[in-house]
Amino acid sequence: MRHKWLFIVIPVVALIIFAFMAGALMYLISGVGDSSSSLFSGGRVGVLEVKGMIVQADETIKDIESIRRDDDVKSVVLRIDSPGGSVGSSQEILEAIRILREDKPVVASMGAVAASGGYYIACGADEIMANPGTITGSIGVRMEHVAIGDLLKWAKIDRETLKTGRFKDIGSIERPLDPEEKALIQGVLDELHDQFTGTIAEARELERADVDALADGRIFTGLDAKQRGLVDEIGGFARAIRRAAELGGIEGEPELAYPPKRGGLVKRLMEGAASMVQSLSGSAVEYWRPVMTI
Repeated sequence: MRHKWLFIVIPVVALIIFAFMAGALMYLISGVGDSSSSLFSGGRVGVLEVKGMIVQADETIKDIESIRRDDDVKSVVLRIDSPGGSVGSSQEILEAIRILREDKPVVASMGAVAASGGYYIACGADEIMANPGTITGSIGVRMEHVAIGDLLKWAKIDRETLKTGRFKDIGSIERPLDPEEKALIQGVLDELHDQFTGTIAEARELERADVDALADGRIFTGLDAKQRGLVDEIGGFARAIRRAAELGGIEGEPELAYPPKRGGLVKRLMEGAASMVQSLSGSAVEYWRPVMTI
């Protein structure tokens, strides 16, 4: 019984190993190591891809800037395949897309999933296109909290927290949230939700009440989203390319320009593993403190 802690450590280590191997497999299958597919080709329509969980925005913003500064790129397709993620990171990408729009028209193209934070960033584009079966919507904010105090006691693990304020350890894994903590967190969630719906109402030129009626976390198909005013047109990536070319004043068949890939194999494998862990854990890995996602 002295080694009860192994029942906690071993599953976590196994999950990390599995996620790394899965990330490596995804890397090899996707062929992202082929740099020739990512270099600027002197194309006219830039393609920005946002795939998987939106965990951090730095690399995406660098990609946006590289395309914004390329004079050969006359318009941009923002290709989204994401179920959402971090609130702050989604807002940073949204702001960068808005800045990009000041120089070049942007068409958001939704793939299989563009929900929550994925839909949030789509609102930065001039136009939004979705497939009939795209899963989108999921307008809302959530936070997960896991309390494992009883498990720590069972494993005879003592954990102490020293703090300077009443709420400094809010969301501690040692205990459930008390009523005051729940009220405080709910207030933050409500404020973030208000920011989300306000962005949608402004971008889509919808009445705030109409957006509020849709912003209960439900998902929509692309076809349903169009009927509700959340999407402009129904169409896939090819149609989005043609529409972007039209907005950019490009004649004939447009060429595509992708931002350059950054980092080596190890870095991208680690990023793939991190994304896998996010997916497996219900999009809130950092149980050590409150994590709010959209």
